[in-house]
Formats: sequence, C-alpha cells, structure tokens
Amino acid sequence: MSLRRWRRIVAAGLVIGASAAPPGAASATTVPPDEDVALDDDIVREVPEEYATIQAAVTAAAPGDLVLVSPGTYAEAIDVTTDDLTIRGLDRVGVVLDGGFELQNGIRVLGADRVAVENMTAQNYTVNGFFWTGVEGYRASYLTAVRNGDYGIYAFDAVRGQIEHSYTAGSPDAGVYIGQCYPCDAVIDDVVSEHNGLGYSGTNSGGNLLIVNSTFRNNRAGIVPNSGSYELCYPQRETTIVGNIVHGNQQPDTPAIPVALTAMGNGILIAGGIGNVVERNLVFDHDLYGIALAPFDETGANDDLPTREEWGASCADAREQAPATSIPETIFWESFDNVVRDNVIEDSRYGDIGVAILTVDPATAGNCFAGNRFAVSAPSDIETLAPCAGTGAGDWTVNPVDLGAILGRDRPPAVDYDAAELPRVPEQPEMPDAATAPPAPAVDVPFVVDLEAITVPARP
Repeated sequence: MSLRRWRRIVAAGLVIGASAAPPGAASATTVPPDEDVALDDDIVREVPEEYATIQAAVTAAAPGDLVLVSPGTYAEAIDVTTDDLTIRGLDRVGVVLDGGFELQNGIRVLGADRVAVENMTAQNYTVNGFFWTGVEGYRASYLTAVRNGDYGIYAFDAVRGQIEHSYTAGSPDAGVYIGQCYPCDAVIDDVVSEHNGLGYSGTNSGGNLLIVNSTFRNNRAGIVPNSGSYELCYPQRETTIVGNIVHGNQQPDTPAIPVALTAMGNGILIAGGIGNVVERNLVFDHDLYGIALAPFDETGANDDLPTREEWGASCADAREQAPATSIPETIFWESFDNVVRDNVIEDSRYGDIGVAILTVDPATAGNCFAGNRFAVSAPSDIETLAPCAGTGAGDWTVNPVDLGAILGRDRPPAVDYDAAELPRVPEQPEMPDAATAPPAPAVDVPFVVDLEAITVPARP
C-alpha cells in the first residue's frame, strides 16, 4: 500500500484502533483495498513519492497545496514564491534539510504570503535554517534549526506571524529573530533557543509582538531587542516578554557575532528599546545582569535619532521618510518607557536589574519597575527610583551600572559555527497528525495569547 493511500484511509477515519500505523507496521483493520476514499489528493504534493526534491514539489504546487515530505536527508536550498502553501515533514527528526556548509538557506520564503513550514529539521546552512522575508502571514511550527551560519528561524520585514514549538541551536547571530517590522503582529511561543550568539534578537521590531512561554538558555546573551539605523523601522519598540525561562546566558564556546560578545552575560537586555513590557519571567544565573536596560551606541549610522513624535510611525510610513542630511558619527539609542514588573531574578553577578541611561536624566526616561523579586539593582533601590505607580525618589548615582568595566572585560572569542560543540538536541515534540492533518496555511496568525493567565514559570 502506498503512503498516499494509507494517508487517505487514516484521514477518512477508516482505521480501527487507538493508533494508526503506517504501511508495514503491525496489523490494523482497514477498508477493503478496492474501496475508494474521498480525499482530494490534488492538493497534496508528496516527496519523494511524486517529486524527487522538495523544490520540485514547491515549484509545482498551487496556492492552498500541501507539500508532504517523507523522512530522508535533503541537500537542498528551497525558495518559495507561491502564496498559501503548507510545507510539512512527516517526521520532525527524520526529515532533515542539510546544507552541507555550502548551501545558504534551508527554506527561504520570498514575498509569498501565508506560507507555513512544519515538522522538520534544517542544519548546516551557511546563512539561515528557515527564513521568511517580505511577507504578510507566516508560521513556523515544530521546527528544529541547528548549526546554521546566521539565524536559525528568521523573519525579516514580515508581519502577522507565529513561531511555535521549535528548537534552535548553534547560530552566531540569533536562534530566533524577528526584525524590521512595526506593527509586527507576531507571537513566539514554546520555543527553546540555546548555544547561539543570542537566544532572541529583534532589531527595530515590535507592536503586538509577544515572546511567551519559551526558554532561552546557555547562549552568549538571552533575549536582546535593540534599535539601530542599519535596518529600517527604527526604533525597536513595544515587544511583550512574558512567562519565559532565561538562564545561563554566558556560554563561552558558542559561535557569536560581535554584538553577541558585547552582550554576553545578560539575560534580558533591552538595548535602546522603547515601550517594552518585561513581566513574569524567571531569570537566573548571569555573569552581568538578569534584566538590563542599556543604550546602544551605533557608529556609522544611516540616520539621526527619531523624535518622540516619530516613535509611532509604522514601517510603511518610515520607508517614505528621507534620512537626515546631517548624521552624527555616533548616535546613542537610549531605552525609554519600558515596564519591568513581577519578574523573579536571581544569581546575577553584577546585579539582578541594571539600568544605564547616558544622554538624559534617567529619572525622566519613563522606565518603571515594580513587584520584582531580586537582590541587587544598579542603581540601588530601582523600584523606589522608578516605580510604576506614583513618583520616584532617591539618588540615581548610588551603585550605578559600571559600563566601562563591563564593556572592557575579556570575553571568550567566538567559535566557528561549523565547528562549535553543541549539546545533543533534546527530544522534541512531533506535530500531531502530520500524515493526516489538512493543509494549514498561515491565514489565522498570530494566535490569541491569554497573557493574564501566564504565571512565573517554575525553576527547571
């Protein structure tokens, strides 16, 4: 019996028994072999049963089709330019896209809206494992991205997205990245990101962007949203970071880009970001700070700093604005109007909470802190200096962040991504019903998240 016929039978509910086994497995009672099952196979493109390569199936597919990939290793770099496709592996561990340290991207979605990629692994690509750019609507579900030369899962200039139930390791930049979008309208949920330069990076992204229920561990630095004029849509703003476990982010033997080396030792680091909410996270074991707000100094900028009135501009509006005619050699992106509340921060060697504001009076920066469980902050008594309710009071010069000492300290050099020692990939959940679930393009993303129901996670 072919895999296609088996899938049709299972989908029609004609297998008797609690679990359906594929052809060649233990016996199950099925319909007679000559009985037809009504399922539209015209929308399913099977690899390699019908198409020798994933790229051939993707190229042949029409909007709404499902590209269904059987276990095997595929030495391909796949480009997707058709809207509304679902590309799914039948086995997350067994379907492996392998770049052989020569191919650039495992799957690259170029301007194709609402493409979902599910239940597979991408490894050993020189740039990215899974990449969406210039799209409206995307979903990454049950993906594993290991040892890729830039990012693991990467969404750039893309909106309305969902990254979920995924694992990333071994990228010099970030395991997971969402950048250059406002409003992004995106959710990262149930992701594990480890042994990367940055667990999460998000340059100039935000606006209904949620990072929830995920683990960022043993990277050079954990969660690092930042502003910078080297990408459009600046500044970074309005990312909500809730219910995550962030720990041990000073891993000395990972691949790392220079900014990851600079940020090394911090758990959640807002670098020149505005209006972010950091709430109900468990953050522990960091050489520098558990949660820190800091400036990002950009040399060779492409524009001057946007004014407060310009902070609310959408990406579409920002694209129409010409850069300044006079641009300073260095600009300082300060962190303004961030809310840090109800987190548990422990075992940070410099301070559990750190705040550094260089170019304005820190009392006027609008950042606030309340209800956090922590031992030491820099400056001292941060929740008195900058409460989330009422007026702050105190001395901002007592125990300030020592940026000179932090930036000047030695850090282990980056390791080449193709040679770094990585942990064995932990067992990862499979997508339920991968063989029988209908196509599910990303038409209903991001999913609704009940933020109020999220509590501080238990310590692992």
